[in-house]
Amino acid sequence: MIQYALFARLEAKPGKEAEVENFLKAALEMARDESSTPIWFALRLSNSTFAIFDAFHDEKARQDHLSGPIAQTLMAKAPDLFAMAPAIELIQVLGLKNETTAN
Repeated sequence: MIQYALFARLEAKPGKEAEVENFLKAALEMARDESSTPIWFALRLSNSTFAIFDAFHDEKARQDHLSGPIAQTLMAKAPDLFAMAPAIELIQVLGLKNETTAN
């Protein structure tokens, strides 16, 4: 069962909103390549606030993701794109409903 998750809140610098959106869209391809990341969402919470939610089957997969290409790219771009350091929270999934859809 998927019980381990991450929630990263990202506040774009003024004028960088489109770049953050494009980064998150590109990160989807990296997420698709991570076999240990079955659930990954890029979210827009407001004009300048974005987030990533992803979930994992175990703690090892979550830790692997935290040291993987998405996290590395995110942290490398953080000084240029974000008004503050990304706030990354380790969270627990208490329940899950997932309907598979074709994209």
